Amino acid sequence: MNMPLILDGRRVAKTIRSELAEQVSNLKSSGINPRLGIILVGNHPPSLLYVTSKEKACAEVGIDVKTFHLPESASKEQVAEIIHQLNEDRTFHAQILQLPLPSHLPSEELIGMISPFKDVDGLTPVNLGRLVAGRPLYVPATPLGIVELLVRYSIPISGRRIVIVGRGELVGKPLANLLLLHGTRGDATVTICHSKTTNLAHFTKEAEVLVVAAGRPSLITGDMVSEGVVVVDAGINRSEHGVVGDVDFNSVAPKAQAITPVPGGVGPMTVAMLLKNTVLAAKKNASLL
Repeated sequence: MNMPLILDGRRVAKTIRSELAEQVSNLKSSGINPRLGIILVGNHPPSLLYVTSKEKACAEVGIDVKTFHLPESASKEQVAEIIHQLNEDRTFHAQILQLPLPSHLPSEELIGMISPFKDVDGLTPVNLGRLVAGRPLYVPATPLGIVELLVRYSIPISGRRIVIVGRGELVGKPLANLLLLHGTRGDATVTICHSKTTNLAHFTKEAEVLVVAAGRPSLITGDMVSEGVVVVDAGINRSEHGVVGDVDFNSVAPKAQAITPVPGGVGPMTVAMLLKNTVLAAKKNASLL
């Protein structure tokens, strides 16, 4: 059986955190202390887990982080007050609003209140628009992490047929636009598939690089890919067998040139890119760039 190259996000993320720790140390020597504010509403278990992992990662590289934890019943005005506070406070270089929010809160409206210059999740209309226009400021962390993982493993992007399964705001759409940028990290020929795509396998078999972010466990099986494909599984699904991706690893891996594991592939890269964006925000907001 063919054994593909495993794209180890944990290992790459560890290297990136080491690089960022050095940058943070240099910033602190210049009198700049990178600082991130996290707004967390409620006690959604995955969100609590994600915030804890972000706090630990920040501490590892030397980024100061403060979490503003509001109750599930928090009003739009209470959340907005903290967003505006972080926008104005020059000691905070970056902020994120942990998603999903409780159903009574208007996520899009609140995200739109975040200053684009501190929006290290890259989700404000300004930052998403800049990405589409080809002039990105901050790019959402998961797409950024996917590209970084491919680059770190010397997997070419330019000129290749890349198929993305999933058109979500967090991965599919921004990733497509990121891969269309000019340069060695872009210049791809991009196809986006989604829930209304007919004959999905027709498109996935055409992929030289296949990225799956559909939120459906084992959506992609071995008969849906071609020999030598590079597979990036951005799915995180909880099942009776633990955390699984959107790709059926056992049937796809024998045909793949390279593949990400779940967990341990895209997930660690997402957190690493959030840290990278935070360090970038500290530099930009301190007028060092």
